[in-house]
Parts: sequence; C-alpha cells; structure tokens
Amino acid sequence: MKDRKKSNVWSRFFWCTIFVVFSCVIFTSFTFSTFRLLFGKSFNPVLVLTWRNPVMEAKSGNSPVPAITIRETVLLPDQALIFLNYPPSYCLFTKEELDCVYFSANSTRPQLKQPPLQIDYEPEQLNNQLVRCPLNQRRGVIVSLAFKSDGHILVGPTTHRWDSLVYDALVDRDNTTIMFVKGLNLRRERVSDAARFECVYGWDFRSPKFLLRSDVVSIAQEIVRCRTPLSILSGPQGVKDSLKVSVRMKGGRMIDSIARPGFKNKLDPKTRKEHEVCVCTMLRNQGRFIKEWVMYHARIGVQRWFVYDNNSEDDISDVIETLQSGNYNITRHVWPWIKTQEAGFAHCALRARDVCEWVGFIDVDEFFHLPSGLVLQDVLQEVVRNQSGSGLGNVGEVRVSCYSFGPSGLKHVPPRGVMVGYTCRLAAPERHKSIVRPEALNSTLMNVVHHFHLRNEFVFVDAEKGMLVINHYKYQVWEVFKEKFYRRVATYVADWQEDQNVGSKDRAPGLGTRAVEPQDWSDRFCEVRDMGLKNRVLGSFTDPHTLLLPWQDAKERSKKRRRRKGRHRGLLS
Repeated sequence: MKDRKKSNVWSRFFWCTIFVVFSCVIFTSFTFSTFRLLFGKSFNPVLVLTWRNPVMEAKSGNSPVPAITIRETVLLPDQALIFLNYPPSYCLFTKEELDCVYFSANSTRPQLKQPPLQIDYEPEQLNNQLVRCPLNQRRGVIVSLAFKSDGHILVGPTTHRWDSLVYDALVDRDNTTIMFVKGLNLRRERVSDAARFECVYGWDFRSPKFLLRSDVVSIAQEIVRCRTPLSILSGPQGVKDSLKVSVRMKGGRMIDSIARPGFKNKLDPKTRKEHEVCVCTMLRNQGRFIKEWVMYHARIGVQRWFVYDNNSEDDISDVIETLQSGNYNITRHVWPWIKTQEAGFAHCALRARDVCEWVGFIDVDEFFHLPSGLVLQDVLQEVVRNQSGSGLGNVGEVRVSCYSFGPSGLKHVPPRGVMVGYTCRLAAPERHKSIVRPEALNSTLMNVVHHFHLRNEFVFVDAEKGMLVINHYKYQVWEVFKEKFYRRVATYVADWQEDQNVGSKDRAPGLGTRAVEPQDWSDRFCEVRDMGLKNRVLGSFTDPHTLLLPWQDAKERSKKRRRRKGRHRGLLS
C-alpha cells in the first residue's frame, strides 16, 4: 500500500513537472515570436542587468502616486535642463517647491543649493516638465533636484552634453522620422550624402542587440530624415512612446539622444486650411513687446501665432495667457535648445502645415508694413494672394524686404510701442524675411532663417516694396539692444562676443564684440525719417477716450481715465 501511494505521488510530481516545463516553452515561444513580429529578424533580446535609479515617491494627501523621476538631463553652457516624468494627474511643480542641488564628482552630499531659473511644460504633454537650473563653468559638477519640503533628492540617468545630441524627433505624415540633431557640423545650405549615415531606434543604445537600424532619406544642416521601420509604425502605442531614435555615421559613433519620435496626425494635404496667414517666431525675454506685435498683426490679417520660447525668464507665459483670454489664437512652445533657430523654424513649419496656407517667419521686433495705405483690416491676406500671383500653384514663397530702424534719438523704451517710437532708419533695405507655403518646402526643411529651400516645382517671388515691406526695429535703445549680446539664436550666425565674422551684416556696424554702449548710440542708423507706420498706427489704433494704444500698460490706461474724469468734473463744477 505504501509503495502504491509513493508511486502515485511521484507520478503526480512527474506530470506536474512536465506541464510546467511545457507551459514555459509555450510562453517563451510566444513572447519571442511577438518580439520578432514587432521588430523583425534583427531583434535579438538579451538579458541586461542595470542599477535602478533611486526615485522619489510623491504623495497627494494620504494617497501615494507613482514615482516621479528625472527622465533626462542636458547640460547647456550656462544652465542644466532637467526633464521630469510623472503622471498627468499630478499637480505641476512650482519654483517654490524645488531646489537645484549640485554635487562634486566624488561626493554624495550636495555642495550647493540654488532656486531654479524657470520651470516650463508643454501644454500638449503635461506629464513632462522641464526644470532649468543655473550652471557655473566648473567641470565635473553633477546637477539634480530636491524637494524643499523634505530635502529628498531625485537621481536621474546619464547626463547628456549639448554639443552632440539628438534633441527632438517626430514621425511625418509620409511615415519618415525627422530628427533635429546638434553636433553633426554639416555645411550651411548644403545637402550631405545620406548613404554615409544610418538611423538607429531602440530603448537602450548601450547594447547593439537592442537596436533597429534604417536608411537615411536626407540629411542637411541639423535635420535628418530617415525611413521609419514598419515594425515601429505598426507597434503598440506604449512601445512607440518609449523608443528613442538617433543617427550615426557608418563606421563611427552614435550621437546621444533624448528624442522620442512623436506621431503627427495625417491630414490630407489637399484639405483647405483653417487659417490663411500664420506667423512663427522664436524669442527670449520679449514679454513686454509681444502684445504690440500680436495686436497689430491681428488687425492686418494674421490669424494664428506659434511662439517658440528660447529659455525666457520674464513673464512671457503670463502675457500669452492674457492674449489667449482676449481670443488671440496664440500658443507658446517650449524650445530650450540654444542656437537652433533654423531647426526651430523647420519644426514650426511642420506644426503649422496642417492648419495654415501661408506662414511668415519673423521676429518680435519685425512688423509687416503696407506703404500703399490700404485699409488695415485683414489686408495682409489680400496682399499675399496678389503678390503670389493670385493663387497660382507654383509660388511657394513671398520674400519681403526689411528696413532697419535705429534708436531714433531715444534713450529709453518708448511708452507707446516700437512702431510709434522709432521713426528713423537706414535708407537701403537689409536682407529679407519670408512668407511661405508649408506644403512647398523641400523635404530637407533646409532654411537660413530668412528663407526656406523649396521643392523643384515651386518658385519664390519678391514682394513689391510699394505694397509690402517689413519694418525691422533692429537697433533699439541700448537697454533693449544689449540683450542681443547674451546669445544669438541662429546656428550659423556668430555670437557678438566672439571675434569672428566681425564685418557680417548680422552685427551692428562699428560695435565690435563688446556690450558697451557707444556715446552716440541713440543717434546712429538714422538716414531716412520714416513716419509711415507710426501715422497708420496712431490713426487706426488710438482709443478716442484715453488716447492710448491697446498694448499700453493697463495701469497707465486707468491713470489716464482718472485724469480725464477729473478734468471733466472740474469743467462741470
């Protein structure tokens, strides 16, 4: 009897073992076949042991929420960009809740704490928040974040250097992936040999077995377009959201990447666009000027504004929210990448393409002006139609001449705005800016800020100077102009502090490389007195009761009303 019981036990154990082994084999086969279906034959999964980064557990009341982590850290020359990742339902951090903490290379104790310069987020991606920390020039410093409430320190993954980095990417409507890359050092306005490069997709670039490669379609300046593998296009959304993409020269090293390719909506390019004329701009600390720029251009026919904010530290976000509440269709896009104006404008062209027939690329100190004296309301749309050949299909760009205005004898910021304050300019136009049809752009998206490269079937036209020009308030009073010494945003334009291209038109003539105010600055650049736009603005925008312009300070507006009411009471008495 005992032998029979023992035999039954061993029999059950044997068949249970066989069942477990068989189940494991079936599960493993299914898992690996799923990987192959998603990634193709080149995907070879291997086990990789990594240290888990310490994370901070955040709490909302008594209920814990998933861990908040540092997703990426990028070191710019003067600040560290720290990208946080956490659930969308959690409240965004403020500058009052966080400290930037600094460690030496061989220490685990923070050597210094400083408040963040700014905290930003993308309205479209509320679970990604960007904290900008000041950074000194000492080498070997590690930057992180800590909660002021309890001192808990966040620890992130490897820090990236800005001089060699894939910093943004998206999948275009033709299913190619477009990458924005720093450190390729390709020549200006030249298309490079795509066959020398390859694109790389994966989660962990340290292991070649986890990578999926694809061909580069085009490569020029800082923009790479590559063929997106079908396995990625058809893969689950969660998998696609976690993938990174990079580029490497064949036989060379791969460039570091923080770029996860976002997927654009695929609208029919033949569909009529929601807006006829839009504007893209890139700015830094221009909050006090943007109201005038938006309100004026809204009157003459601009319908949509895309503002790329390049590390502002003023109240620009508050000003834009105020404009939005006034029904101006304006959005702010966080663009922290320094000296990447060409890439930023290419990125903006892609965003605007689905909703805008024409897009102007101008700065906040540049204003479209119609010398002919046409009626202001929405006139820009009519002028663009006429200058582009009344809708002829082969015009893809209208180039508009720029007239550069000087300080016009002023020493302080004009209270009524730049269009009324600055009235003296150089006689000859300097360069041009463009209004383009996004559908007409070359697939490389190559541009040099002033104009884009078009597809072969499209041409550009020069706007008649009697119909449309740009008043460029380039040389303003010194307190405004000196801000340009801090950083130039264009990739191929030298910073003014650097002793190169001193004779370039991008520099102020005779100023050199030092941010020191010349004694005669307020009287420079004055060859022609031009009152055209000033008179148009005063005649069309002045409030008949307060005599103020709509963009003037609200306190000044209410003060003016009180003075007028006081005078009125005096007359009645």
